This record gives sequence, structure tokens and C-alpha cells, in this order.
Amino acid sequence: MPSHKNKTFATLLAAALGGVGVHRFYLRGLGDRWGWAHAIFLPLCGVVMSLAPQANWYFQYLPLIVSMLAGFLEALVLGLTPDEKWDAAYNAGSGRQSDSGWFLALILVATVMVGAAMLIATIARLFDLLYTGGAYG
Repeated sequence: MPSHKNKTFATLLAAALGGVGVHRFYLRGLGDRWGWAHAIFLPLCGVVMSLAPQANWYFQYLPLIVSMLAGFLEALVLGLTPDEKWDAAYNAGSGRQSDSGWFLALILVATVMVGAAMLIATIARLFDLLYTGGAYG
């Protein structure tokens, strides 16, 4: 019997560790290509740092920042999926039904707050670096 995938836990993983793809591996296993695409961004930051050590820290961490923003978006998609559709996609043979509660709603609210703040900060920093050369920080 296949294991039961918890929607709240998957959403929490996507919100907290979505930048490295942990939620994708939880849901689809180690064979998930998009999970590996997320995971490759962390060492890619190291490659950028070694190739361009004089670059602004923002550009050195930009691959991971983009992956984290995608993780926030995936957390919202996973958390807002109706329980019936979730069970059909991830728990078809588990014999159990999902029942999301208030903790999932709190995770979604926190994800929107942190994700929106991070997106706004990312856009602001990008425009600062591109148009003023980093004059504001």
C-alpha cells in the first residue's frame, strides 16, 4: 500500500525548503526532474561566487532567490489544492482521505506574507543595482 502524502506537510516543506526542492522529493521521489532543478541552484550559487567573486552579493545568490520564490509559489499551489484533487493526485492507493485544517491556512498566510515581501525586495534590489549601480545599499 502506498504511503499517504500529507498536504499540510508538503506545503510547509515547499514554504520552508522550496528553494532546494525538498517538497518535490517528498511528493514524487528522487526521480523528480524539477526537484533536482531546484536542488542544483544551491551549488550554482557557489559556482557564481567562484567565477565572479567581485560581483554584488545579490547577483551571487540570485539563482537561489529565484528558486525560493518558485518554492513559495508552489507552496500556495499545493496548499490551495482541494483535498479531493490532492488525494486523487498523490494518495490514490493509500486508502485514507486528507483533511486539511487551520494549520494549513496559517502556513498559506505566512507564505503569502514572506513570499510577497521577498518578491518586492528582490525587484527593488534588482532595479537599484541596474539603474543606480547599488547607490541605495
